[in-house]
Amino acid sequence: MKKKTLVAIGLTISALLFGACSSSQAEKDPQDDKVVIYTNADEEPVEVIKNVLDQNGYQDQYVLQSFGTSELGSKMLSEGTNIEADLVTMSTFYLTSAQDSKKMFKPVNTTLEPLDTIPNYTAPFTVQEGTIFYNTEALKEKGLPIPASLKDLAKPVYKGALSISDIKQSSTAWLLFQALIDNYGEKEAKEILADIYKNTGDHLEASGSGPIKKVRLGEVAIGFGLRHQAVKDKNEGLPIDYVEPTEGTYSLTESLALVDKGEATNPKAQKMLNTILTKGRNNLLEIYPSPLYQGEENQDLDTAAKNKIFPQTLTAELLAEHQKLID
Repeated sequence: MKKKTLVAIGLTISALLFGACSSSQAEKDPQDDKVVIYTNADEEPVEVIKNVLDQNGYQDQYVLQSFGTSELGSKMLSEGTNIEADLVTMSTFYLTSAQDSKKMFKPVNTTLEPLDTIPNYTAPFTVQEGTIFYNTEALKEKGLPIPASLKDLAKPVYKGALSISDIKQSSTAWLLFQALIDNYGEKEAKEILADIYKNTGDHLEASGSGPIKKVRLGEVAIGFGLRHQAVKDKNEGLPIDYVEPTEGTYSLTESLALVDKGEATNPKAQKMLNTILTKGRNNLLEIYPSPLYQGEENQDLDTAAKNKIFPQTLTAELLAEHQKLID
């Protein structure tokens, strides 16, 4: 009987303790949790995010994880609101497709006024521009002419001297595709791309930053990639220069968005989003000089002379269509 009584008491205590723990977990304030941030951004804006959050009281209150654009896009489209992230920075077209299919984002509250009409679940973060750049020393050594257009990159003279990124892994390459399709039509663009891929050979890069890295090292003379990286390299005295293609400089935006997790939504995610925008946009403008909000100026920085945007609405589905051109 004593043994039975002791067992019963032990079970009762265990049940009470378990119930207390369960109650404690259920009542846990989301404010105590770290904000999980997923991003496809390049190194420079990632550093801006970290610095701004750390300097404004959020040090050690977030976890930031970087992904390739296609990888993060696939996670959003497959996981929806079950994704671990509370806050994402991502190509706006992927956010649009994810919202259409998964309804996974909350409206964003910010004091900044966007220059353009945008969905209420996005907060523009940066503008990505694509351009041709080259290593001045390598170009001279190889005796190659400076290309004036994206179509020029298809000329046989550039075989083995060119690097671009892979459209199936990097959205940077899509800026090249958009420019060719918009200017020459899909049929001719496909022919031009076939020759560009021949010239690229083994220098097809998974990352949008891959081409500039190869051009810096002189492994290839010419690349297509992010304009701001070439501008930065030139300003820092590297043997890098860039070309404004005759077809125009095409761009796409990347935005911040809040994952809607209902009652489990971390309230600090919205606060961090506002901090990144209000405290970080000036730093971001030094890297990506295109204004996105009312009152912003390009600070007399180098900007493209002929900015263009693809006439169709950019979506993940349109990207998939354009990816098929290289098959």
